[in-house]
Amino acid sequence: MKQIKLFPHNFQRIGWILLIPFLTLGIANLFFEYNAPWLQFKLIKSSSLEFFSSHNFTDELAAIGLIVSLIFIAFSKEKIEDEAIQFFRLEALQWAVYANYLVLIISILSVYGSAFFQVLTYNMFTALVIFILRFRYILYQYNKASI
Repeated sequence: MKQIKLFPHNFQRIGWILLIPFLTLGIANLFFEYNAPWLQFKLIKSSSLEFFSSHNFTDELAAIGLIVSLIFIAFSKEKIEDEAIQFFRLEALQWAVYANYLVLIISILSVYGSAFFQVLTYNMFTALVIFILRFRYILYQYNKASI
Protein backbone atom coordinates (compact mmCIF):
# COMPACT_ATOMS: atom_id res chain seq x y z
CA MET A 1 0.00 0.00 0.00
CA LYS A 2 1.29 3.47 -0.86
CA GLN A 3 2.34 5.63 2.09
CA ILE A 4 0.11 8.62 2.74
CA LYS A 5 1.58 11.97 3.72
CA LEU A 6 1.08 12.65 7.42
CA PHE A 7 2.49 15.06 9.96
CA PRO A 8 5.15 13.72 12.36
CA HIS A 9 3.82 12.05 15.52
CA ASN A 10 4.70 15.00 17.80
CA PHE A 11 2.22 17.21 15.91
CA GLN A 12 -0.54 15.18 17.54
CA ARG A 13 0.52 16.42 20.98
CA ILE A 14 0.81 19.98 19.65
CA GLY A 15 -2.73 19.66 18.27
CA TRP A 16 -4.14 18.56 21.62
CA ILE A 17 -2.33 21.42 23.38
CA LEU A 18 -3.64 23.98 20.86
CA LEU A 19 -7.16 22.57 20.97
CA ILE A 20 -7.76 23.59 24.59
CA PRO A 21 -7.22 27.38 24.32
CA PHE A 22 -8.85 27.71 20.90
CA LEU A 23 -11.89 25.65 21.90
CA THR A 24 -12.19 27.74 25.07
CA LEU A 25 -11.91 30.95 23.02
CA GLY A 26 -14.52 29.71 20.53
CA ILE A 27 -16.99 28.76 23.26
CA ALA A 28 -16.44 32.07 25.06
CA ASN A 29 -17.02 33.99 21.84
CA LEU A 30 -20.02 31.97 20.71
CA PHE A 31 -21.95 31.63 23.95
CA PHE A 32 -20.71 34.51 26.09
CA GLU A 33 -19.98 37.04 23.29
CA TYR A 34 -16.38 37.47 24.43
CA ASN A 35 -14.20 39.50 22.07
CA ALA A 36 -10.48 39.88 22.71
CA PRO A 37 -9.72 43.62 22.75
CA TRP A 38 -6.38 43.15 21.00
CA LEU A 39 -8.19 41.61 18.01
CA GLN A 40 -10.30 44.73 17.40
CA PHE A 41 -9.42 46.46 14.12
CA LYS A 42 -10.72 49.82 13.00
CA LEU A 43 -10.53 51.12 9.48
CA ILE A 44 -11.00 54.80 8.77
CA LYS A 45 -10.85 56.00 5.19
CA SER A 46 -10.72 59.68 4.46
CA SER A 47 -12.10 60.77 1.15
CA SER A 48 -15.11 62.64 -0.06
CA LEU A 49 -17.17 60.06 1.81
CA GLU A 50 -16.17 59.29 5.38
CA PHE A 51 -15.85 55.59 5.93
CA PHE A 52 -15.49 53.88 9.30
CA SER A 53 -15.50 50.17 9.94
CA SER A 54 -14.71 48.14 13.01
CA HIS A 55 -14.44 44.39 13.33
CA ASN A 56 -13.23 41.99 15.98
CA PHE A 57 -11.39 38.91 14.75
CA THR A 58 -11.83 36.74 17.86
CA ASP A 59 -14.18 34.30 16.10
CA GLU A 60 -11.87 34.03 13.10
CA LEU A 61 -8.86 33.30 15.32
CA ALA A 62 -10.82 30.66 17.26
CA ALA A 63 -12.05 28.96 14.06
CA ILE A 64 -8.61 28.91 12.42
CA GLY A 65 -7.01 27.65 15.64
CA LEU A 66 -9.61 24.89 15.98
CA ILE A 67 -9.17 23.79 12.37
CA VAL A 68 -5.37 23.70 12.63
CA SER A 69 -5.41 21.84 15.95
CA LEU A 70 -7.95 19.28 14.70
CA ILE A 71 -5.94 18.72 11.50
CA PHE A 72 -2.79 18.17 13.57
CA ILE A 73 -4.62 15.65 15.75
CA ALA A 74 -6.32 13.87 12.86
CA PHE A 75 -3.46 13.66 10.39
CA SER A 76 -0.39 12.99 12.52
CA LYS A 77 1.36 9.65 12.42
CA GLU A 78 0.84 7.15 15.17
CA LYS A 79 3.86 5.83 17.04
CA ILE A 80 3.61 2.70 14.91
CA GLU A 81 2.14 3.54 11.52
CA ASP A 82 1.57 0.34 9.54
CA GLU A 83 -0.85 -0.77 6.83
CA ALA A 84 -3.53 -1.71 9.35
CA ILE A 85 -3.44 1.79 10.87
CA GLN A 86 -3.64 3.32 7.39
CA PHE A 87 -6.66 1.15 6.60
CA PHE A 88 -8.33 2.21 9.88
CA ARG A 89 -7.57 5.84 9.06
CA LEU A 90 -9.16 5.51 5.61
CA GLU A 91 -12.22 3.71 7.01
CA ALA A 92 -12.68 6.35 9.72
CA LEU A 93 -12.36 9.15 7.17
CA GLN A 94 -14.98 7.57 4.92
CA TRP A 95 -17.30 7.07 7.89
CA ALA A 96 -16.76 10.69 8.98
CA VAL A 97 -17.63 12.06 5.54
CA TYR A 98 -20.85 10.01 5.42
CA ALA A 99 -21.84 11.11 8.93
CA ASN A 100 -20.96 14.74 8.24
CA TYR A 101 -23.11 14.91 5.13
CA LEU A 102 -25.96 13.09 6.86
CA VAL A 103 -25.89 15.78 9.55
CA LEU A 104 -25.80 18.45 6.82
CA ILE A 105 -28.78 16.94 4.97
CA ILE A 106 -30.80 16.75 8.19
CA SER A 107 -29.85 20.36 8.94
CA ILE A 108 -30.90 21.54 5.48
CA LEU A 109 -34.29 19.90 5.94
CA SER A 110 -34.90 21.05 9.50
CA VAL A 111 -33.12 24.38 10.19
CA TYR A 112 -34.09 27.65 8.54
CA GLY A 113 -33.15 31.31 8.60
CA SER A 114 -30.20 32.71 10.48
CA ALA A 115 -29.96 29.58 12.67
CA PHE A 116 -28.84 27.69 9.56
CA PHE A 117 -25.69 29.81 9.40
CA GLN A 118 -24.84 28.74 12.95
CA VAL A 119 -25.42 25.10 12.00
CA LEU A 120 -23.05 25.51 9.04
CA THR A 121 -20.47 26.98 11.40
CA TYR A 122 -20.66 23.87 13.59
CA ASN A 123 -20.68 21.65 10.50
CA MET A 124 -17.32 23.08 9.51
CA PHE A 125 -15.76 21.11 12.37
CA THR A 126 -17.90 17.97 12.47
CA ALA A 127 -16.02 16.02 9.79
CA LEU A 128 -12.73 16.35 11.66
CA VAL A 129 -14.27 15.69 15.07
CA ILE A 130 -16.16 12.61 13.84
CA PHE A 131 -13.03 11.34 12.10
CA ILE A 132 -10.91 11.74 15.24
CA LEU A 133 -13.53 10.06 17.45
CA ARG A 134 -14.07 7.18 15.03
CA PHE A 135 -10.35 6.64 14.39
CA ARG A 136 -9.53 6.66 18.12
CA TYR A 137 -12.40 4.22 18.77
CA ILE A 138 -11.17 1.84 16.06
CA LEU A 139 -7.60 2.01 17.43
CA TYR A 140 -8.92 1.36 20.94
CA GLN A 141 -10.79 -1.73 19.75
CA TYR A 142 -7.77 -2.93 17.74
CA ASN A 143 -5.41 -2.52 20.70
CA LYS A 144 -7.91 -4.14 23.06
CA ALA A 145 -8.24 -7.16 20.76
CA SER A 146 -4.45 -7.43 20.42
CA ILE A 147 -3.89 -7.76 24.15
